[in-house]
Amino acid sequence: MAQDIPAISLEQWVVLQALVEEGSFAGAAERLDRSQSSVSYALRGLQQQLPVPVLTTQGRRTVITPAGEALLRRASTIIEEALSLEQQARNLADGWEPEVRLVVEEIFPPALLSHVLANFAPASRDCRVQLVETMLSGTLEALFDARAELAITHQTPPGLPAQPLLTVAFVAVASPAHPLHRLGREVSSDDLRGYRQFVVRDSGLRRQRDAGRFASEQRWTVSHLHTSIRLVCDGLGFAWLPIDHIGDELAADRLRRLPLIDGEHRSAELFLVHSDRRSAGPATTALADALVGACRRYANG
Repeated sequence: MAQDIPAISLEQWVVLQALVEEGSFAGAAERLDRSQSSVSYALRGLQQQLPVPVLTTQGRRTVITPAGEALLRRASTIIEEALSLEQQARNLADGWEPEVRLVVEEIFPPALLSHVLANFAPASRDCRVQLVETMLSGTLEALFDARAELAITHQTPPGLPAQPLLTVAFVAVASPAHPLHRLGREVSSDDLRGYRQFVVRDSGLRRQRDAGRFASEQRWTVSHLHTSIRLVCDGLGFAWLPIDHIGDELAADRLRRLPLIDGEHRSAELFLVHSDRRSAGPATTALADALVGACRRYANG
């Protein structure tokens, strides 16, 4: 069975759109850099192919009908898609990748990541970003398994250059109602051993280990950082959490820092790694530059 071919061209819908938006044949002709006769010819052909009128005369003006408005709404979407398709073809001709895959350790500050992607979007040329959040060895696995062009990781991979991005600070916290806050004194390592600690599971398939050193014998492991935050807020235990992830909880007094005797704090340095920097396309390079620049400004306050 032969495939149907549209009787109305995309060009005719563009002419109708120009007429409606400009309000006159003269305005549409000027906008499209055509003669008024060619505009009239295109619209006459469009009307002949449709079973309902799309234009009507009111006095000396030609206006769109309700049926024409409904059809033009759908046609406008098709016009935008066609223009986007042509732009994508030009992007591909320029070597611009259709997709960039970014793997990020969950401890990366979420507000900063959102800021980077928001800044990248206007210059992305419709390039898709595939974002995967991982923990520990899962980040490098994605890189070495060719499942990502870029990775943000706290581990420097062998054989690949790693560019420092920023340092993530961790603090030991618990709910204000937790018994550790009721001791009325500074908290020791021996105190911590008596209470439940939440840690995040390694997302790697080949090398499973949990995030962080363990102060407690009663360790519960979860798969995601936000799960750990929720359970600690609910008073089920304590955890070492990246401070950039819990600003709202600290401000609302849903979490409080534990007053550790030695004032211990922990940190992890994050690096940006390319799977193959020499063959990185312009979209990958642009996203990498956006990450580096944003992290530099973030670190400088």
